[in-house]
Amino acid sequence: MQARLMTRDGPRDSPEHALPKAHTGRGVPPMISPAIVGGALPGYQAEISLTQILRAVRTHLGMEVGFISEFHNGRRVFRHVESAEGKKCIEVGGSDPLEESYCHWVAQGKLPRLMQNPQDYPLTANFPATELLPVGAHLSVPIRLRDGQVYGTFCCFSFEADRSLNDRDLSTMEAFAQVAADHIQKVVDDGQAREAKLARIHAVIRDRNVAMVYQPAIRTDGPRIEFVEALARFHTKPYQSPDRWFAAAGEVGLGEELELLAIKTALERGFPKLPEGTVLSFNASPDVILSAAFAGALRSVPLDRLIVEITEHEAVTRYSGLIDALAPLRRAGLRVAIDDMGAGFSSLRHILHVKPDIIKLDMALSQGIDKDPARRALASALLSFSRETGSQLVAEGVETASELDTLRSLGVNVVQGFLFGRPSERIDHADMLRQQFGGPAVAPD
Repeated sequence: MQARLMTRDGPRDSPEHALPKAHTGRGVPPMISPAIVGGALPGYQAEISLTQILRAVRTHLGMEVGFISEFHNGRRVFRHVESAEGKKCIEVGGSDPLEESYCHWVAQGKLPRLMQNPQDYPLTANFPATELLPVGAHLSVPIRLRDGQVYGTFCCFSFEADRSLNDRDLSTMEAFAQVAADHIQKVVDDGQAREAKLARIHAVIRDRNVAMVYQPAIRTDGPRIEFVEALARFHTKPYQSPDRWFAAAGEVGLGEELELLAIKTALERGFPKLPEGTVLSFNASPDVILSAAFAGALRSVPLDRLIVEITEHEAVTRYSGLIDALAPLRRAGLRVAIDDMGAGFSSLRHILHVKPDIIKLDMALSQGIDKDPARRALASALLSFSRETGSQLVAEGVETASELDTLRSLGVNVVQGFLFGRPSERIDHADMLRQQFGGPAVAPD
């Protein structure tokens, strides 16, 4: 019996469909352009879901069900399913034995990719699914990944036979199966990259493979060391900047663990080496400060000799929680700094909500301040703001004597940057102070 299945041009048994399909105008489905199928627009292709691809092909061919299966542990698992209204017969996540599926035998080359009627083939005529669903017409294309492995199949079927299906329809299926394969390959690649990243971060945490370097903040009207900042370094492959290590840890759900390891390393290895009375600063994100482990990590160190620099550049949604977590620690002497002021709007919000003891002027404002009136005006405004709010302004990234002179003329007396030495494993920077300013360095209070 000829199926009365709808296509974009009308019912299959309408007069115009008596013509050969090559003359009906049915080519690439209109929902997705041929340019995307051919890979001419790969950026746009990534925005198309596999369900959309299935729907486009299924409706174009006038079939009830489209699905993408994965061959996994001897079973065919349905990963994506798209059905006509009221025709749902397969569940996402459902599975059946691989050898009882059309997909397996198509991938093995034992069945054709296009079957107008499965009853024509002894193998499928006896399959339970042929009668139970039933399967009346079937198109299936193996999905191959870059390494040649068969991931699964891209399939469509109808409940009744369809003698009008031809090689042009199969070509459409094959084109869109390749789009699906590209999409799946990216997912596979992303998954493998994530697993590799997860393994690297786990190894760093397991082996405590975090090194610390230290950079002083200098009070220029002393001169003296105002505090020493601890900065994490990673001497393992891949060799990349610390911010990329922390970002990678956050992407795999280990951001807090890696940050806490860096904090503990600074306090356990660096703090005992500090000259008497010297204050140590360290970086922490709001999420780490909110964690139960944060206060415990500081328990063995006098809080009045610590500064926590809040480093988050994104908006904080729980300022009340952050303030509550910091309150008992601040009462015990911990000072709070907002890092990278001037690098983004979020830093301003942090200042208004947290009311820090220290505001660190981002290097984007400090560098070139001697040549830029706009930078000077903004630094001057922030200095006035810090005085009004009782906080201290520290300029980061100072690299030239001219920048230092300009900052001092504005009234900024605490600075940090390569002018005074790059971050190093040394903790006592008294020699550096003597070289920079001459004469003896003033000991910290």
